[in-house]
Amino acid sequence: MFITLEGPDGSGKTSQLPALEKFLQGAGYDVIVTREPGGTSVGDQIREILMNLQNGSIIPRTEILLFLAARAQHVDELVCPALAAGKIVLCDRYGDSTLAYQGFGHKTDLNTLKMLIDFSTGGLKPDLTLLLDVPVEMGIARKLNNSTEWNRLDAYEQAFHERVRQGYFALAEEEPWRWVIIDATEDMESVQKTLRKALLTRLEAG
Repeated sequence: MFITLEGPDGSGKTSQLPALEKFLQGAGYDVIVTREPGGTSVGDQIREILMNLQNGSIIPRTEILLFLAARAQHVDELVCPALAAGKIVLCDRYGDSTLAYQGFGHKTDLNTLKMLIDFSTGGLKPDLTLLLDVPVEMGIARKLNNSTEWNRLDAYEQAFHERVRQGYFALAEEEPWRWVIIDATEDMESVQKTLRKALLTRLEAG
């Protein structure tokens, strides 16, 4: 099963992944945790370019193509082989991030992006997407206070991040059977319990 975690910056999804992995392993599942951009040597090198604050001259089209290149490598080299081996793949961001950030955030045509995402992934879509939602102000404050990585995308103006958050809601409304929205304003333990419940519900349903 392919499970993705999405959310605005500072939603806490990355921090929740280690405990989710341990929980699923304890329940007897074979789990692999990965992230985008990244997950492969090529993807990690592209990530460095994308996130580096010194690369402020990157234009939206370049940004999109770099994310897609990293994703193509990730899907082919890691995600598909893991799924074929019967593993659960937990992925920190995937194609919906491109739609939210580069689509709604940068106001790029969504139909064009969907076509490019489909090409880069070979049509692979998540079975379940968990959206950890926080208001933009809270997310940015968390990043500033707690994160070791303040990156190029974090530094976009607040209006951009507001569009991203609303974009996630629109995507979830479009495919409600795939998305579960999690209130990530709660403490980490409460959010973890909600995530576990959502995962088990879907896994037990097959």
